[in-house]
Amino acid sequence: MYTINSFTQKSDFMKKKVLLKFGEKIREERLKQNLSQEKLATKAGVHRTYIGMIERAEKNITLENIERIAKALGLNLNDVFKNF
Repeated sequence: MYTINSFTQKSDFMKKKVLLKFGEKIREERLKQNLSQEKLATKAGVHRTYIGMIERAEKNITLENIERIAKALGLNLNDVFKNF
């Protein structure tokens, strides 16, 4: 039997898992291109600390910022979520 608390915990876990996978993908692509977090942030038009927070799954990033970061990496959204 599910309780509200166990459902919330499972939901929070799933959210964190998605954020971790996304952050790993961004870090992987950034390193492939030999970009620092600061350089990627500049290209994407976001604050330099934001990239680190995304890579560490500390931020629930918006779709608009996903697109900005993908473009800065020379990727389309399909590339970002491929093998997710």
